[in-house]
Amino acid sequence: MHIVVAAKPEADQPWVAEAVAGLAKQTSATVAVVSVDEVELERLAAVPRSVFTQQAEQAASTMVRRLTELGVPATQTVLPGRALPGIIEFADEQKADLIVVGSSSRPAVTERLLGSVPLDLIKKSSRPVLVITHPDHARR
Repeated sequence: MHIVVAAKPEADQPWVAEAVAGLAKQTSATVAVVSVDEVELERLAAVPRSVFTQQAEQAASTMVRRLTELGVPATQTVLPGRALPGIIEFADEQKADLIVVGSSSRPAVTERLLGSVPLDLIKKSSRPVLVITHPDHARR
């Protein structure tokens, strides 16, 4: 089994690493972490692409470090562009059996206006998608 984990820039999601580590150990899966800088057109960005790329690199390296600490080795890839097509293309290239992503942390109104990568992945990916919710959300 091969799992692709989407690490969201600007979001720290340790519960995703914990869930992936547990799943990888149970299934002897390999894990590849991908983070996408989410810059479609650099000339329209408020800051240089390098700022967004740094955030994506930080998110991916943090996820890989957490997985490694939990006993699951993982590779790391950072891609330019929009998150949805980047994650789907990466998962296809990796021949992933599963895509894992953390749930959206946006308010419901914002999600309706701007969309949600986890929901869009479920709708558009030809591969199974597992969305891990924040542990606090499950208690509400």
